[in-house]
Amino acid sequence: MKIIILGAGQVGGTLAEHLAHEENDITVVDTSGERLRELHNRLDIRTVSGPASYPMVLRQAGCEDADMLIAVTNSDEVNMIACQVAHTLFRTPTKIARVRATAYLTRKGLFAHDAVPIDVLISPEQVVTDHIRRLIEYPGALQVLEFAGGQAQLVAVKAFYGGPLVGQELGFLRRHMPNVDTRVAAIYRRNRPIIPRGDTVIEADDEVFFIAARRDIRTVMSELRRLDRDFRRIVIAGGGNIGERLAENLEHSHQVKIIEHNLERCTTLSERLDRTVVLHGSATSKRLLLEENIEDCDIFCALTNDDEVNIMSSMLAKRLGAKKVLTLINNAAYVDLVQGGEIDIAISPQQATIGSLLTHVRRGDIVNVHSLRRGAAEAIEAIAHGDSRSSKVVGRAIDEIDLPSGTTIGAIVRGKEVLIAHGDVVVESGDHVILFVIDKRRIRDVERLFQVGLTFF
Repeated sequence: MKIIILGAGQVGGTLAEHLAHEENDITVVDTSGERLRELHNRLDIRTVSGPASYPMVLRQAGCEDADMLIAVTNSDEVNMIACQVAHTLFRTPTKIARVRATAYLTRKGLFAHDAVPIDVLISPEQVVTDHIRRLIEYPGALQVLEFAGGQAQLVAVKAFYGGPLVGQELGFLRRHMPNVDTRVAAIYRRNRPIIPRGDTVIEADDEVFFIAARRDIRTVMSELRRLDRDFRRIVIAGGGNIGERLAENLEHSHQVKIIEHNLERCTTLSERLDRTVVLHGSATSKRLLLEENIEDCDIFCALTNDDEVNIMSSMLAKRLGAKKVLTLINNAAYVDLVQGGEIDIAISPQQATIGSLLTHVRRGDIVNVHSLRRGAAEAIEAIAHGDSRSSKVVGRAIDEIDLPSGTTIGAIVRGKEVLIAHGDVVVESGDHVILFVIDKRRIRDVERLFQVGLTFF
């Protein structure tokens, strides 16, 4: 595909990196020559310097014959105007834009073919908020991903020493829980992927990715680790867009406090939120944390715009007795450095956002893409179409499908039914197939698997 990415910031740069490795024709546009040079030195891409919404700049970037425009600059207005120009002058088929401001997102009819022609809207704050909310819903999970409208979930947990399954073969899981159907899609041991088989033995500290119907997730988690008690008391450091949205989502079911250093923002938050306690002060203040009984806090969420503040406040909160800490980190290089020590969960907003962008770039009928392990792996939800003549998957049992190496099928969602992927399950047309791909170089092969042959038409 010929794809133009507007904005060479963290999301644009990460996206270019993902797509350049998959044989796409990528052009990145930005006003910063330095950022563009850095990307060009690392990746096999074209770069164009200039304001992303200018018709001349878009023409120079190749908008006349581009398949897709992805506008992820730091300005909502530039992203919107760029999509308008691409539509009006160049008839670009697919236009994706990142829009942050709630003032735009809440206006019905604004983003339509005959208004502001954006085909797909990405709201990073909402994506990250949903991601954090799911982690709070399942204490002890490192990542929680939803498929088929939430009917099936893929959950990553760390296996703890003393857990019922640690030291056992995976085949024991079915015998031990005959009434719960689940499948381990992948295991990461000392940061290396293992394709699980029946005789694979789970070790303490393994990161285990398993898939199950939503109703069975907690039961399976309890087998891999002792279940943490539900989070009730939540402290949020940072009252920006993500902090506010999270508090709004949780305040009617949890006890929520927000710490915000800007007094004017504190006033706004206290007017908008119903039950949340808004505190004016610094999240790195030991005195403030002690005054607010941080030792009684179930989870401390550091969600400011400053990585250093997030890391330091999280470490301080943990030392002072917070049960769990969750830290938002924009600099991807920091994520692996801090997670697993004093910081329980580190979240990269770019990786959370990239998944929703990749969904629209993949070929075949791909309805969901989630980036895992900081982009090292992907979970994909694809819809099978055609019949046994035109499709490589329809009418075949899972054991008969020629899957690319490093790829496993975790589950199939058929209507309202979640079928865990055992070898004899036959794929039907219309099934939502959930795959786990640990080798990103195999993504194209997975896409081809779900593309329908010409006999289908």
